[in-house]
Amino acid sequence: MRLENQAGRLPEPPSPIADDGDEAHFCRTCAFAGACQAVGYGKLELRELHCLVEHVGPFRAGEYVFRTGNPFRAIFAVRSGTVKTSMVDKEGREQVLGFYLPGEVIGLNAIYPEHFPCDAIALETSYFCRFSFPAMSALAARMPAVQSHLFRLLSKELGSASLLAGDHSADERMAAFLTDLGQRYAARGFSGTQFQLSMSRGDIANYLRLAAETVSRVLSRFRAQNLIQVEGRQLLILDPAGLHHIGRSLLPD
Repeated sequence: MRLENQAGRLPEPPSPIADDGDEAHFCRTCAFAGACQAVGYGKLELRELHCLVEHVGPFRAGEYVFRTGNPFRAIFAVRSGTVKTSMVDKEGREQVLGFYLPGEVIGLNAIYPEHFPCDAIALETSYFCRFSFPAMSALAARMPAVQSHLFRLLSKELGSASLLAGDHSADERMAAFLTDLGQRYAARGFSGTQFQLSMSRGDIANYLRLAAETVSRVLSRFRAQNLIQVEGRQLLILDPAGLHHIGRSLLPD
């Protein structure tokens, strides 16, 4: 089913903003809320964790949240906006490592060697919760739910390279990428089928290790197959099952 407005254009999806909490309730996309609530910790029981949080931003598109080599003192949970992480090789070529959405955490790959190994760059106006990592580590030692969730976040970070591993086609990579984005938005309570691609086609191509022209051709092919509707950076997944089927070899069971 196509969802177009009267002018025949895709409607703007609601902006994913993780800022709907209060003194007693977590923001719905909080990176720690699910794990803590599952074992009975509410926000009132987590005053110590709350005291570790500093709201920072805005970071405008193109601004650095942190740079390669900066000392590691904190991790950042995205409240709103989108962030990419990347490295620059000795020849000055950028390699995009990942994209982070509201409720997701960046900076975990800096725990060792205690310096950030990559750049984190805002792709649109973004806000963050910054957690002092030494203080959080001390708190996690006393609160098993927080410690376990940190381990899960680390594990997820290590497993995120699966989209790039192996000899997979451009269609498989793109289908898995779009399906993964949709699932991550849905997990935070946003639409998993209609969202904005905050990253450029070039950044997507870089991340998937494809040519930018290939990304454009695959998106056009998916559109012709009625898998997606795309207009600029607005994306609507028309056939989630079909898209998942194409990318299934790169997606978790």
